[in-house]
Amino acid sequence: MNAAQPTIYLDNNSTTRMDPRVLEGMRPYLEEEFGNAASRTHAYGWRAAEAIERARGQVASLIGCQPREVIFTSGATESDNLAIIGRVIDSRLRSGRPGHVVTSAIEHHAVLDACRALARGRSIAGLDPIELTVLRPDRHGRIGAEQVREALRDDTAVVSIMMANNEIGTLSPVEDIGRVCRERGVPFHTDAAQAVGKVPVDVESQQIDLLSISGHKIYGPKGVGALSVRGRPPRVRLEPILHGGGHERGLRPGTLNVPGIVGLGLACEVARADLEEDARRIRALRDRLHSGITSGLDGVHLNGHPEERLPGTLNLSFEGVEGEALLVALQRLSVSSGSACTSSQPEPSYVLRAIGVSKDLAHASIRFGVGRFNSEEEIEFATGLVVSAVKRLREISSVATG
Repeated sequence: MNAAQPTIYLDNNSTTRMDPRVLEGMRPYLEEEFGNAASRTHAYGWRAAEAIERARGQVASLIGCQPREVIFTSGATESDNLAIIGRVIDSRLRSGRPGHVVTSAIEHHAVLDACRALARGRSIAGLDPIELTVLRPDRHGRIGAEQVREALRDDTAVVSIMMANNEIGTLSPVEDIGRVCRERGVPFHTDAAQAVGKVPVDVESQQIDLLSISGHKIYGPKGVGALSVRGRPPRVRLEPILHGGGHERGLRPGTLNVPGIVGLGLACEVARADLEEDARRIRALRDRLHSGITSGLDGVHLNGHPEERLPGTLNLSFEGVEGEALLVALQRLSVSSGSACTSSQPEPSYVLRAIGVSKDLAHASIRFGVGRFNSEEEIEFATGLVVSAVKRLREISSVATG
């Protein structure tokens, strides 16, 4: 495809365009307000520190925690690692036992890989392997609170279940899971990178102890995120996984990314103000895309929960087509395949396979991520393109096999 040919961006689960309001607010901290927030002896540092604390409050207001409970990181991947590995190390230091972690089979690799590293004893030199319980989701991609309850042990250091799945958009019953964990005194972590700013989040009412977010999923900058660490009783304790400088309550050392943190704070502020209207409008566009595709085609399957799902996520499998061929046919659309493939070893999406989608359908799946800046005209164009592309590919396949 000609690189100059315009495309329609429908991959907002992967990353989002920065909101102009966020960029404008960041601009001073990319130019004249360049101070280091740790410089306590002059006005440049003071103003940077004030900006950091303002952003901390903006993040806290969106997720219902206290400002001092917000720890800034480089993104949700680092937040997930700090929450899980930092919690396991602290538990081990206090109990003297290797520990146990509960997670699910459809977590983001930031969680799964951290848990597997701990289970292999390879995350921190000298640590004995933990025991890991990986829960299987139902056909919609949900983990039930009773599954978590049955998996808990006396030595469980942390439970990590994502709030919303990045491939299928399914929302987890985090409040029920949080209640079960709180009853047993086990810290509950949720990777909420896909959910924050799109659905209501309140760590207090949902009894979430550790929550990860990422700036670029909510129309903010890349390379910045946060971890909410419960400081109120029952307080959650973590050991840092990086060392040097004592920043962020000693949990995350390193010079703070002031422009990025300002951008994250502003993105949270915008999301809090616009959440209901954004969700209503985006959900309507998503449903319009879904109904348009299914009214024009048969053999289309929805992956994920039909109702308990992110407003903008639509993951569909198409019978009778090959996923890579469909992506090529849809080059006017920026979308993602449900298949995580390499040229040498193609494998279908582990998320789709975990919820029972056949290998063929998993290979023939497309994730559409509708977002804040999509229009009705774009959705109409995308609908027509998908319908015509699938019909054409099915005809080619029919001729080839006939």
